[in-house]
Amino acid sequence: MGKGDKKTKRGKIIIGSYGVRRPKKKKNVIPEVAAKPAKKKTATKTAEEKKVKKPAVAKAKAEEIKKPAVAKAKAEEKKSAVAEAKADKEKKSAVAEAKADKEKKSAVA
Repeated sequence: MGKGDKKTKRGKIIIGSYGVRRPKKKKNVIPEVAAKPAKKKTATKTAEEKKVKKPAVAKAKAEEIKKPAVAKAKAEEKKSAVAEAKADKEKKSAVAEAKADKEKKSAVA
């Protein structure tokens, strides 16, 4: 029981903690400030605040509407890119076949 004991006043002083044995000192509070309750903000909004929020909501809705259209456009771009790639592949294979035919003809002759 002494400096290392968490349950004694001396131990709490050494450790630097507070509790039942060593309560914190209360700060000096001005009675006028403590007596006045804090003002609460009212939940009512002015017409100007409502007007400001309406366009923001409309804009957000418009963006949501645009999202599917953008997604469709991207999907179409991907489809066209895939189709182009297939067409390029077919052209390359046709050229390769033509070269192979030429080589066969030259080898036979």
